[in-house]
Amino acid sequence: MDDSFNGSTETIKANRLLLVDDEPGMRNAVQAYLEDEGFEVTTAVDGEEGWEKAQQMLPDLVISDVMMPRCDGYELLKRLRNDERLAGTPVIFLTAKGMTVDRTQGYLAGVDDYIPKPFDPEELVARVRNVVRRQDRLLVEAARFADADVGQMARQITEIRSLLAQVDGKNSKANVVHNFTPREASVLQLVAEGLMNKEIARQLETSIRNVEKYVSRLFNKTGTSSRTELVRYALENNLVD
Repeated sequence: MDDSFNGSTETIKANRLLLVDDEPGMRNAVQAYLEDEGFEVTTAVDGEEGWEKAQQMLPDLVISDVMMPRCDGYELLKRLRNDERLAGTPVIFLTAKGMTVDRTQGYLAGVDDYIPKPFDPEELVARVRNVVRRQDRLLVEAARFADADVGQMARQITEIRSLLAQVDGKNSKANVVHNFTPREASVLQLVAEGLMNKEIARQLETSIRNVEKYVSRLFNKTGTSSRTELVRYALENNLVD
Protein backbone atom coordinates (compact mmCIF):
# COMPACT_ATOMS: atom_id res chain seq x y z
CA MET A 1 0.00 0.00 0.00
CA ASP A 2 1.31 3.46 -0.96
CA ASP A 3 1.62 5.69 2.08
CA SER A 4 3.35 8.55 0.29
CA PHE A 5 1.86 12.02 0.12
CA ASN A 6 1.55 14.26 -2.95
CA GLY A 7 3.64 11.87 -5.02
CA SER A 8 6.57 11.98 -2.61
CA THR A 9 8.86 8.96 -2.64
CA GLU A 10 10.07 9.61 0.90
CA THR A 11 9.91 6.48 3.02
CA ILE A 12 7.30 6.70 5.76
CA LYS A 13 8.28 5.11 9.04
CA ALA A 14 6.02 2.19 9.95
CA ASN A 15 3.63 2.78 12.83
CA ARG A 16 4.59 0.74 15.86
CA LEU A 17 1.68 -1.21 17.28
CA LEU A 18 1.49 -3.14 20.54
CA LEU A 19 -0.88 -6.13 20.37
CA VAL A 20 -1.97 -7.61 23.72
CA ASP A 21 -3.97 -10.86 23.70
CA ASP A 22 -3.74 -14.05 25.72
CA GLU A 23 -5.07 -16.26 22.90
CA PRO A 24 -2.11 -17.41 20.75
CA GLY A 25 -4.23 -18.07 17.66
CA MET A 26 -5.89 -14.67 17.75
CA ARG A 27 -2.63 -12.92 18.58
CA ASN A 28 -0.78 -14.55 15.68
CA ALA A 29 -3.60 -13.90 13.22
CA VAL A 30 -3.94 -10.21 14.09
CA GLN A 31 -0.17 -9.76 14.01
CA ALA A 32 0.01 -11.36 10.55
CA TYR A 33 -2.80 -9.21 9.15
CA LEU A 34 -1.26 -6.00 10.40
CA GLU A 35 2.31 -6.81 9.43
CA ASP A 36 1.09 -7.63 5.90
CA GLU A 37 -0.20 -4.04 5.79
CA GLY A 38 3.16 -2.59 6.75
CA PHE A 39 2.69 -2.07 10.49
CA GLU A 40 5.45 -2.94 12.94
CA VAL A 41 3.80 -5.18 15.54
CA THR A 42 5.06 -6.15 18.99
CA THR A 43 2.99 -8.69 20.95
CA ALA A 44 2.31 -9.38 24.62
CA VAL A 45 0.52 -12.36 26.19
CA ASP A 46 -1.44 -10.38 28.80
CA GLY A 47 -1.94 -6.90 30.22
CA GLU A 48 0.96 -7.14 32.62
CA GLU A 49 3.45 -7.91 29.85
CA GLY A 50 1.70 -5.37 27.66
CA TRP A 51 2.25 -2.68 30.28
CA GLU A 52 5.93 -3.53 30.55
CA LYS A 53 6.42 -3.45 26.78
CA ALA A 54 4.41 -0.25 26.37
CA GLN A 55 6.78 1.54 28.74
CA GLN A 56 9.76 0.26 26.78
CA MET A 57 8.62 0.92 23.21
CA LEU A 58 6.14 3.84 23.53
CA PRO A 59 3.85 2.48 20.78
CA ASP A 60 1.84 4.57 18.34
CA LEU A 61 -1.23 2.41 19.05
CA VAL A 62 -2.21 -0.33 21.51
CA ILE A 63 -4.63 -3.10 20.52
CA SER A 64 -5.75 -5.09 23.55
CA ASP A 65 -8.11 -7.89 24.39
CA VAL A 66 -10.47 -7.09 27.27
CA MET A 67 -10.54 -10.32 29.27
CA MET A 68 -7.01 -11.45 30.19
CA PRO A 69 -5.26 -12.92 33.25
CA ARG A 70 -3.10 -10.89 35.66
CA CYS A 71 -4.02 -7.54 34.10
CA ASP A 72 -7.12 -7.15 31.89
CA GLY A 73 -7.74 -4.57 29.18
CA TYR A 74 -9.38 -2.06 31.51
CA GLU A 75 -6.50 -2.10 33.96
CA LEU A 76 -4.00 -1.77 31.11
CA LEU A 77 -5.97 1.19 29.72
CA LYS A 78 -6.02 2.81 33.17
CA ARG A 79 -2.25 2.46 33.52
CA LEU A 80 -1.68 3.93 30.08
CA ARG A 81 -3.92 6.92 30.71
CA ASN A 82 -2.22 7.63 34.04
CA ASP A 83 1.29 7.51 32.59
CA GLU A 84 2.72 10.83 31.40
CA ARG A 85 4.48 9.33 28.39
CA LEU A 86 1.62 7.06 27.29
CA ALA A 87 -1.53 8.98 28.20
CA GLY A 88 -2.12 10.14 24.63
CA THR A 89 -1.59 6.73 23.02
CA PRO A 90 -4.69 5.51 21.13
CA VAL A 91 -6.13 2.23 22.40
CA ILE A 92 -8.39 -0.21 20.57
CA PHE A 93 -10.15 -3.01 22.43
CA LEU A 94 -10.78 -6.46 20.97
CA THR A 95 -14.05 -7.64 22.47
CA ALA A 96 -16.70 -10.33 22.09
CA LYS A 97 -19.40 -9.36 19.61
CA GLY A 98 -22.43 -7.74 21.20
CA MET A 99 -20.80 -6.94 24.54
CA THR A 100 -22.46 -3.53 24.86
CA VAL A 101 -21.57 -3.19 28.53
CA ASP A 102 -17.88 -3.72 27.76
CA ARG A 103 -17.98 -1.12 25.00
CA THR A 104 -19.71 1.47 27.17
CA GLN A 105 -17.34 0.90 30.07
CA GLY A 106 -14.34 1.14 27.77
CA TYR A 107 -15.46 4.37 26.13
CA LEU A 108 -16.00 5.92 29.55
CA ALA A 109 -12.49 4.82 30.50
CA GLY A 110 -11.00 6.44 27.40
CA VAL A 111 -10.71 3.70 24.77
CA ASP A 112 -10.62 4.99 21.19
CA ASP A 113 -12.36 2.19 19.30
CA TYR A 114 -13.57 -1.40 19.42
CA ILE A 115 -13.09 -4.33 17.08
CA PRO A 116 -15.59 -7.12 17.80
CA LYS A 117 -14.55 -10.76 17.56
CA PRO A 118 -14.75 -12.51 15.19
CA PHE A 119 -13.65 -9.78 12.82
CA ASP A 120 -13.12 -9.36 9.11
CA PRO A 121 -9.40 -8.85 8.36
CA GLU A 122 -10.09 -5.92 6.05
CA GLU A 123 -12.24 -4.22 8.68
CA LEU A 124 -9.52 -4.81 11.27
CA VAL A 125 -6.88 -3.12 9.12
CA ALA A 126 -9.23 -0.29 8.11
CA ARG A 127 -10.19 0.55 11.69
CA VAL A 128 -6.61 0.39 12.92
CA ARG A 129 -5.47 2.61 10.07
CA ASN A 130 -8.31 5.03 10.75
CA VAL A 131 -7.33 5.46 14.41
CA VAL A 132 -3.66 5.86 13.50
CA ARG A 133 -4.40 8.48 10.85
CA ARG A 134 -6.75 10.35 13.16
CA GLN A 135 -4.03 10.50 15.78
CA ASP A 136 -1.51 11.65 13.17
CA ARG A 137 -3.84 14.44 12.06
CA LEU A 138 -4.33 15.58 15.63
CA LEU A 139 -0.59 15.58 16.27
CA VAL A 140 0.01 17.62 13.12
CA GLU A 141 -2.67 20.10 14.19
CA ALA A 142 -1.16 20.35 17.66
CA ALA A 143 2.37 20.73 16.30
CA ARG A 144 1.21 23.49 13.96
CA PHE A 145 0.80 25.76 16.96
CA ALA A 146 4.02 24.81 18.74
CA ASP A 147 5.88 27.86 17.41
CA ALA A 148 2.88 30.19 17.09
CA ASP A 149 3.16 33.72 18.36
CA VAL A 150 2.29 33.79 22.06
CA GLY A 151 1.06 37.36 21.90
CA GLN A 152 -1.37 36.58 19.11
CA MET A 153 -2.77 33.60 20.98
CA ALA A 154 -3.06 35.65 24.17
CA ARG A 155 -5.06 38.30 22.29
CA GLN A 156 -7.37 35.62 20.89
CA ILE A 157 -7.96 34.21 24.34
CA THR A 158 -8.62 37.68 25.75
CA GLU A 159 -11.22 38.21 23.02
CA ILE A 160 -12.85 34.88 23.85
CA ARG A 161 -12.96 35.67 27.56
CA SER A 162 -14.45 39.08 26.81
CA LEU A 163 -17.10 37.55 24.57
CA LEU A 164 -18.02 34.97 27.17
CA ALA A 165 -18.21 37.60 29.89
CA GLN A 166 -20.78 39.48 27.83
CA VAL A 167 -23.07 36.47 27.61
CA ASP A 168 -22.37 35.15 31.09
CA GLY A 169 -25.61 34.16 32.78
CA LYS A 170 -27.62 34.50 29.57
CA ASN A 171 -26.63 31.56 27.43
CA SER A 172 -24.40 29.70 29.85
CA LYS A 173 -24.16 25.99 29.26
CA ALA A 174 -24.50 23.32 31.88
CA ASN A 175 -21.14 21.99 32.94
CA VAL A 176 -20.02 18.98 30.95
CA VAL A 177 -18.00 16.15 32.43
CA HIS A 178 -14.89 14.84 30.70
CA ASN A 179 -12.67 12.01 31.80
CA PHE A 180 -9.47 14.06 31.58
CA THR A 181 -6.32 12.66 33.11
CA PRO A 182 -4.65 14.97 35.65
CA ARG A 183 -1.97 15.83 33.10
CA GLU A 184 -4.55 16.58 30.39
CA ALA A 185 -6.36 18.90 32.79
CA SER A 186 -3.09 20.68 33.57
CA VAL A 187 -2.30 21.10 29.87
CA LEU A 188 -5.82 22.41 29.19
CA GLN A 189 -5.44 25.01 31.95
CA LEU A 190 -2.09 26.18 30.57
CA VAL A 191 -3.41 26.32 27.00
CA ALA A 192 -6.26 28.48 28.27
CA GLU A 193 -3.71 30.78 29.87
CA GLY A 194 -2.12 31.36 26.47
CA LEU A 195 1.00 29.24 26.83
CA MET A 196 2.46 27.53 23.78
CA ASN A 197 3.69 23.96 23.74
CA LYS A 198 7.29 24.90 24.50
CA GLU A 199 6.27 26.87 27.58
CA ILE A 200 3.89 24.13 28.71
CA ALA A 201 6.61 21.51 28.30
CA ARG A 202 9.00 23.57 30.42
CA GLN A 203 6.44 24.21 33.14
CA LEU A 204 5.34 20.56 33.35
CA GLU A 205 8.89 19.26 32.93
CA THR A 206 8.03 17.06 29.97
CA SER A 207 8.75 16.97 26.24
CA ILE A 208 7.10 19.09 23.55
CA ARG A 209 5.96 15.90 21.81
CA ASN A 210 4.19 14.79 24.98
CA VAL A 211 2.45 18.15 25.16
CA GLU A 212 1.42 17.76 21.52
CA LYS A 213 -0.08 14.38 22.37
CA TYR A 214 -2.01 15.84 25.29
CA VAL A 215 -3.32 18.72 23.19
CA SER A 216 -4.33 16.37 20.36
CA ARG A 217 -6.11 14.16 22.86
CA LEU A 218 -7.94 17.20 24.24
CA PHE A 219 -9.03 18.04 20.68
CA ASN A 220 -10.37 14.51 20.35
CA LYS A 221 -12.18 14.46 23.70
CA THR A 222 -13.81 17.86 23.23
CA GLY A 223 -14.59 17.61 19.51
CA THR A 224 -12.50 20.68 18.70
CA SER A 225 -9.83 21.09 16.03
CA SER A 226 -7.81 24.15 17.02
CA ARG A 227 -6.46 25.74 20.17
CA THR A 228 -8.86 28.67 19.88
CA GLU A 229 -11.83 26.31 19.61
CA LEU A 230 -10.48 24.29 22.52
CA VAL A 231 -10.11 27.35 24.73
CA ARG A 232 -13.55 28.61 23.79
CA TYR A 233 -15.05 25.21 24.60
CA ALA A 234 -13.20 25.00 27.91
CA LEU A 235 -14.30 28.46 28.98
CA GLU A 236 -17.90 27.96 27.91
CA ASN A 237 -18.13 24.74 29.90
CA ASN A 238 -16.17 25.93 32.96
CA LEU A 239 -13.38 23.40 32.43
CA VAL A 240 -10.67 25.90 33.36
CA ASP A 241 -10.27 28.68 35.91
